Amino acid sequence: MSAAGRRRLQALSQQLVEGIPDAGTFENIPRIREVAPDSVGPRCKDKVVIITGANSPIGIGRASAHQFARNGAKAVFICDFSATYLDVHKRELESLYPSVDIHVRQFDAGNEEQVKAVVDEAMQKYGRLDVMFANAGIVGQPRLFTEVTGDEFMKTMDTNAKGPFLAAKYAAIAMKTPSPSKPYPSGSIILTASVAGLRSNAGSTDYSASKAAVVSLAQTCSYQLSGTAIRVNAICPGVIETGMTKVMYDMARSRGTEKKIGQLNPLQRGAVADEVARVALFLGSDESSYVNGQAWAVCGGLSAGHPFVPGKLA
Repeated sequence: MSAAGRRRLQALSQQLVEGIPDAGTFENIPRIREVAPDSVGPRCKDKVVIITGANSPIGIGRASAHQFARNGAKAVFICDFSATYLDVHKRELESLYPSVDIHVRQFDAGNEEQVKAVVDEAMQKYGRLDVMFANAGIVGQPRLFTEVTGDEFMKTMDTNAKGPFLAAKYAAIAMKTPSPSKPYPSGSIILTASVAGLRSNAGSTDYSASKAAVVSLAQTCSYQLSGTAIRVNAICPGVIETGMTKVMYDMARSRGTEKKIGQLNPLQRGAVADEVARVALFLGSDESSYVNGQAWAVCGGLSAGHPFVPGKLA
């Protein structure tokens, strides 16, 4: 085979080159063909994972790091612009999952050189990158759009949209690179968007626009990675108790109205970070091998309908 032919094969996923294996038969009917390994074991065994936005003690990033480590990841990079709690998270993760390599990296998710550097480090240390979870984000400007300056708008876009773009760019380059431990390109890129990127009235104008951009990134990047088995998906959380929403939760608790949070969704409650982290784990695992280019709402059903007053049908 020519060198060009070998390179072309190396750029395709294992399923395209080798096909999905025949599982044989049972009493003259075909056994179930599978792409993912057995889900009763570790769901991310030996995978190398990078998570941005992992500093908050009650955030989605920290909760996701625990899920990936618990499910057999080889290494997890926990990254954030703020490093207040990163070392604490590292000590906790190492105490619970001593076989997992935990790396702390402090950088701005919107800085191209720094995003490239952490991806390059993962490739140098392990020769592979399997999961990139671009979770870093800021709340934006809680004001009318007519009161937001162009610089303020772009500051939100820089973290919330440019950050996921850079994560997807450099993760995709790394995931395409074959190695002895991963001879075919593959990987999962997960971007944190929001229900605010799907519908109005769930966030400020700059925040909503930035999260709509993230949804579009998942869709367009997935198509531009056709044939590589590198999947790109966006998670769209609803009302989740995280560092970003802590002020709202604290105010509700002080007024005794905490149970009113989330009342506009069918589950009629807010969520905790682990409920989103488990979706990230699924999307990062091979169990989601045919989920690509999607915006997964994790919102208790809020985005499934129009807002309504509980007990009163329109």
